[in-house]
Amino acid sequence: MTSTTVITAAEQDAIFLRPRPLVLSSGSFLLLPLLSHRVPLKPLPTEIWIQILAYVFADYDSEEPALLSENRKLSLLLVCKKLSDVALPLYYSHVHLVKPLALQRFTDVLLAADKKWDSIRRIPYSAPGRWVQTLDLSDMHVGLWTEAIQIDAFLTKLFPLLPFLSCLVLNPTVNLSRRAIDSLCNRDGNQNLRALKGIKLSSGSSSEVEPFLQVLRCCRNLEELTIVGSGIEAVQLSNASGHTPTVEVPEDFKPLVLLRLRKLALISMHTSPVMFALLHSPLPSLHHLTITPYDDVSIPTSLVPAFIDLHGSKLTSLHLYAHKSWPTMLFPSPTTLLHTCPKLYHLSLENPLPTLYICSIYPRHPLQILSLPRPNTEFLRVLESLLPKLPCLTTVRARDVRWLRKGMTSRAQEAGVQGELKEWKRRLGRRGIQVLDADWKSGVD
Repeated sequence: MTSTTVITAAEQDAIFLRPRPLVLSSGSFLLLPLLSHRVPLKPLPTEIWIQILAYVFADYDSEEPALLSENRKLSLLLVCKKLSDVALPLYYSHVHLVKPLALQRFTDVLLAADKKWDSIRRIPYSAPGRWVQTLDLSDMHVGLWTEAIQIDAFLTKLFPLLPFLSCLVLNPTVNLSRRAIDSLCNRDGNQNLRALKGIKLSSGSSSEVEPFLQVLRCCRNLEELTIVGSGIEAVQLSNASGHTPTVEVPEDFKPLVLLRLRKLALISMHTSPVMFALLHSPLPSLHHLTITPYDDVSIPTSLVPAFIDLHGSKLTSLHLYAHKSWPTMLFPSPTTLLHTCPKLYHLSLENPLPTLYICSIYPRHPLQILSLPRPNTEFLRVLESLLPKLPCLTTVRARDVRWLRKGMTSRAQEAGVQGELKEWKRRLGRRGIQVLDADWKSGVD
């Protein structure tokens, strides 16, 4: 008869077998396990989980349906409490809202959390407000003017609750009121704001003080700024025909301090107090400029040519962009772009295409990419005359045209814009220059 007893040693648990337990001096045998003990896995540090979930959320954000991406993020929060504690700050770090009701609920959540917040916990700001880094309202559906007023009221309450906000993207259909601008200026964390996009301002010279200038004076670490103006109407164009632009700087003018601003977009704006302040402020880091071309001949009050002339020496990318509207009001672009912007590597033109030229004594230009709405024969002659001075040019892109897909007849390939594209590709291909369409694709031979 064999019995098994367990004797607990000082360092480990050992199991002994005693085949004759009734004998006074019974022998015992140590029971050895056939398999070694499995060492328990060490838990992953929180920092590694943050990196893993950051990659997962980035993959979800790249999906086309926003609702599907949101549902998958929520499913991760419901796995377990420990995973939810790690994923929740990432979930709130990038907020993209498309409906005013969603903005209202988001504001209510942050207001409720701020009321419960207690500084005794030694946390400077309440959660989830301190987790938000990006607030994107670019796709916000605004129907009635009452919804725009409600959105402005929500933003007024929301700005003070986002101390670590680094990127704010608004919808140009929503004009920020003075109270919303004051709320943005008087909050904590203005030094953290890096990108400010979709700001709607009225175009035209005005003697009144522009409230938005105070935002630019408070947010000195801005790196990207996008301003959408109201354009110019036919009535304004007729009134501006006999008006001379104001180029003198007032004595009490204080330049803006935006030493880190590297990307600036001024859409549908020919002049404004903000544009005047940016024109006469040092912008040493400005390298990318997107601007709507308004020449100073058709519109004497336009500051666009002066803006390009003054800041063009530092630009590496210049995009001339105009909204497509009816009736179409097109204004010619400067013909001296290659002179005023000697460091450009990407130039995007707008209709009507200007007759660019380079002086014979001017050194070779480093331009590499040239974008235009659609090719035409007249500009091809201009471009071919410039090629000896553009040795680095490798790509010409037609951003409003796409190559026909495979299977189309040869007659369709040679007709209209497609025929012009093929002619450009044939003639520029001899010099090693690619001709690409709106999708940055080359045509099928």
